[in-house]
Amino acid sequence: MAINLVKGQKISLEKESGGGLAKVVMGLGWDPVKKKGLFFSRKVDIDLDASCGMFDANKNPVDLVWFSQLKSKDGSIVHTGDNLTGEGEGDDEQIIVDLSRVPANVTSLVFTVNSFRGQTFNEVENAYCRIVDARNQNEIARFTLTGGGAFTAMIMAKVYRHNNEWKMAALGQQTDGRTINELIPGMVATL
Repeated sequence: MAINLVKGQKISLEKESGGGLAKVVMGLGWDPVKKKGLFFSRKVDIDLDASCGMFDANKNPVDLVWFSQLKSKDGSIVHTGDNLTGEGEGDDEQIIVDLSRVPANVTSLVFTVNSFRGQTFNEVENAYCRIVDARNQNEIARFTLTGGGAFTAMIMAKVYRHNNEWKMAALGQQTDGRTINELIPGMVATL
């Protein structure tokens, strides 16, 4: 059964998955808020982008995976593609992480979501990120965003090595930025 995380909560991915965890999927989902008009309501497309920063023990960026670079240079992390609208059920964007292939010098993976068009989270509802065990598609943990806000990005979660084990921390840090490059200082602050 998946754990519903709250901001600041940490879990062991290995323990929660039942052991043998090698590959995970970080899924991001959201819906555009319906704009209410006088005679009808309509949805406006929201282009949120899921990204992943890879960091070493000295808090230096090793690599970035995002809509402009869909695969890490070492091949351990793959972004499945950019959803420009938020339409549809389930995950709108996914990042697949082969934990067994993440280079030894990478100690933290920081997952972010940002609005490329600069729309704020006041225009987003039902936003979440979740970690899924890729071998059986079982959801390990979910972090649901509650409430909107006048920010354009969020540092969602961190997956990190601790005592030779992968752990996850729900961060939920509100910030501003239209691409992952603008979010690097905030990501470093979470390490």
